[in-house]
Amino acid sequence: MSRGHVTPPQRDERASRAMGCLLDENLQKYGSLIPVHSDDVVEELKGIFNEDFSQPHRKVMVQHLIQSYQRSAGTAMVKGFRVNYKRHVLTMDDLSTLYGQNWLNDQVMNMYGDLVMDSVPEKVHFFNSFFYDKLRTKGYDGVKRWTKNVDIFQKDLLLIPIHLEVHWSLISVDIKQHSITYFDSQRTLNRRCPKHIFKYLQAEAMIKEKRDFLTWWKGFFKMNVGRQNNDSDCGAFVLQYCKCLALGQPFSFSQQDMPKLRRLMYKELCHCKLSL
Repeated sequence: MSRGHVTPPQRDERASRAMGCLLDENLQKYGSLIPVHSDDVVEELKGIFNEDFSQPHRKVMVQHLIQSYQRSAGTAMVKGFRVNYKRHVLTMDDLSTLYGQNWLNDQVMNMYGDLVMDSVPEKVHFFNSFFYDKLRTKGYDGVKRWTKNVDIFQKDLLLIPIHLEVHWSLISVDIKQHSITYFDSQRTLNRRCPKHIFKYLQAEAMIKEKRDFLTWWKGFFKMNVGRQNNDSDCGAFVLQYCKCLALGQPFSFSQQDMPKLRRLMYKELCHCKLSL
């Protein structure tokens, strides 16, 4: 055997060491391995060794090593990990809502919504997830100060997440088209939400002296969009609706894409930037 020849066991040992370094890096970057999939690791190993790691036996090896790494003491999560963006602070408890079939919380909803808004700041305004509940319970007076520093009628699109009990849905407002659209991945027909938003827009137009926006509003219910097949992915669907609407992209995702999209959103939050 020549000195330069590397046997399969030696290659696998080198790959194992490289994988350990990759997983360490990802753990520090994301606070956990929640957003890391074995396919991601396979691609990174391919780049390092210029070899194909997608063969079944090698993918099994990668999956086994990831599981072993996660079982090791102290490698499940980074204690005290935080993501800071503007006024937002995400802890591991917040980020963990993107794992599996957990319900997304307000902190994740609001920071991701701000990332969406900040990707097209001149065109889009995202309302905090607490806006609608305040509007519903306190009326216009309860939320009139929420837009003191923004003229929503100068935007193209308003995005308003709706959180009722344990379910997320979304209202979008196309300012130029005078249209209010309700999106619900469970296809629930909720007529009260658009009516509340319509009354809010009228009141805001009156206060801001935007009389062109007092009338001629149209309402729509989007029932032919991606539909969830469980009781836990409504928040993930809402965030994808927001991203696609803001960026002018089609709704090309479905329930089967949610695990991958949850991992992507986790990474986007940690990077404080959308993957466009």
